[in-house]
Amino acid sequence: MVHQDRPDTTVDTAAVPPAQATAPTEPVELIEHILHRYHDVHRQQLPELIRLATQVEAMHAQHPHVPAGLRALLEAMQAELHQHMAKEEQILFPLLIADSPMARFPIGVMRQEHDAHAQQLNRLRALTHDLTLPAQTCHTWHALYAGVRQFVDDLTQHIHLENDVLFPRFEAA
Repeated sequence: MVHQDRPDTTVDTAAVPPAQATAPTEPVELIEHILHRYHDVHRQQLPELIRLATQVEAMHAQHPHVPAGLRALLEAMQAELHQHMAKEEQILFPLLIADSPMARFPIGVMRQEHDAHAQQLNRLRALTHDLTLPAQTCHTWHALYAGVRQFVDDLTQHIHLENDVLFPRFEAA
């Protein structure tokens, strides 16, 4: 299924980090790479980012540029990503590995969820003023934005590998 008529809610692949060069090209190996490099990493990143966001929002509640609501957004992203990744791990990836024609429907669902993740990344950028630190911020705020920047890069690359590299191999069949 070609998605050329979808609204532009996808991740800007021009901004995709060069990590794709190290990604495997064979579907089974690419799936394993996605599981270990992205799914496992997102599960580690988000609890720490939520902890840091909680601290920054509490310590700097009166600061005009505090990313108020960032913790709540990260918690929502964590919940949605956990569900999304579970569906990939339990339903989609086994279908892809088996080269099942039944994978087309779950691929469509995953693409829609990727669009929702891209919208969340846009909200994250807006809350953080595009990850621009105000002058004279604490180490926690610096660590938060560095971690969020890495998470954004990782999730962008993750979505790109699935939408633009993995899924098209099975949609064309």
